[in-house]
Amino acid sequence: MAMKPERVGSRVPGSATGAGHRAPRSLIVWRMLSVLFLLTMAGIHLYLAAKGAGSLGKPFWVNAVGGLVLAVAILVLRGRLLLLACVLGTLFMAGTLLALVLALTVGLFGIHEFLSYDPVPPTLVVESIGTIVLAVTTVLLYRTMRGSLTRSRAV
Repeated sequence: MAMKPERVGSRVPGSATGAGHRAPRSLIVWRMLSVLFLLTMAGIHLYLAAKGAGSLGKPFWVNAVGGLVLAVAILVLRGRLLLLACVLGTLFMAGTLLALVLALTVGLFGIHEFLSYDPVPPTLVVESIGTIVLAVTTVLLYRTMRGSLTRSRAV
C-alpha cells in the first residue's frame, strides 16, 4: 500500500494531543510561545520579588513559581491535561494582567502603581501579548483535540 508524502504544514508526529494523534506544527509553535511568555512573566515577578516588592513580596514569589510550573506543564503534558494547563495558564496570565491594571487605576490591596516605574510598561506588554498567545494556544489545542476525536469515531 503506497503512502502519500506529507506536505509542508501537514501534521507531524509528536502527539501534542495524546497517544496516536498528531498535532499541527503551528500548535507546537504556539505552545512554545506560550511557554516563553509564561517564563518571561515568571522572570519579571521573580526579579521584583528578589528586588523587594514590599508587602506584595510573597504573592510575587507565588506568581513566579506558578508561571514556572505552568510553563513546564505546557511543555510536558499531553491530551486533556495539556488542555487544562493551557486554560489555567491563560487564566493565570489574564489574572496577573488584571491585577496590574487594577494597581495602575484604582489600586490593589492599598498599592497604587505608576507607568513611570520601569518594570510596568514591559510587564504590561508581556502580560497582554501572553494572554492572547495562551488563549490562541488553548483554542487551537481544543480544536485539534475535538477534530481528533471526531476522526477516531468516524473510523
